[in-house]
Amino acid sequence: MDINILKLYKHLAGSLHFGRTSRACNITPSALTRAIQRLEAELGKNLFIRDNRSVALTPAGEIFRKYADDVLARWHDLQDELAGDDELRGDITLYCSVTAVFSILPGILSRFRGDYPRVHINLQTGDAARALTKLLNNEADITIAALPEKLPPQLEFMKTIETPLVFIAPLDFKDTVVYSGQNIDWQRTPIVMAEHGLSRERIDRWFSEKNIHPRIYGRVGGNEAIIAMVSLGCGVGVVPQLVLEKSPLKEKVEILQNTPRLTPFTIGVCTVKKNMLNPKVKAFWQIALKERRTIDG
Repeated sequence: MDINILKLYKHLAGSLHFGRTSRACNITPSALTRAIQRLEAELGKNLFIRDNRSVALTPAGEIFRKYADDVLARWHDLQDELAGDDELRGDITLYCSVTAVFSILPGILSRFRGDYPRVHINLQTGDAARALTKLLNNEADITIAALPEKLPPQLEFMKTIETPLVFIAPLDFKDTVVYSGQNIDWQRTPIVMAEHGLSRERIDRWFSEKNIHPRIYGRVGGNEAIIAMVSLGCGVGVVPQLVLEKSPLKEKVEILQNTPRLTPFTIGVCTVKKNMLNPKVKAFWQIALKERRTIDG
């Protein structure tokens, strides 16, 4: 069975999105569809249930997913053995936010490339709130993620940095924040929220504890989108301070004072525990640990 088709299938089984997989794997959507159809014809089973709005794995698709994971793992092991030396080769997929690329990864990637030049790094960027889902769906080998309050038991996490969550308001639209005396009126001040993720959970919990029904201006994906919307005067938002410091729009917003103290973000390197058996993941993990020790001094 074609290894490249198995790679396509593995990614699609994780993303459940033909467009996303076609972009990530550099293949046209029509070519991806044909490849999956050939695979289904060879197996004599439908692997996906698909319509115009959604994609899901069939029971046969779930079984074949385990097979594809096993074959691809064995294929990478075979490549390493056939190389005839101890130098690591192959691919490693890393998912993180753009902020992590600039603030957390430079030292780690520099060391990793220096020590393992034959390992190809597939770097994907996107909404940090999707990092753990990417891991659990086998779309990435390693992610940079915020530590959830309850880490799934199948995941391994290494702390690299901690950053507070801050409330931000626009500098050029002073009337965006509505006050009642000296305090912010949270039921009249418009709020720009994340669609999902840890910061959304924490601000939702605070509003619930205070029995506040906030005025939601909009829900957006990603911290940069929140900063952009806030800078335009759409409302007040909550973002990790680390993201704000790296944002090109940081001069357009200000950090509000006398706001709730939300639990800070603990950010670190994360992978599925079984991935630690992969020599490339293990090597990356060890370098990340060395880099952390260097920073800690």
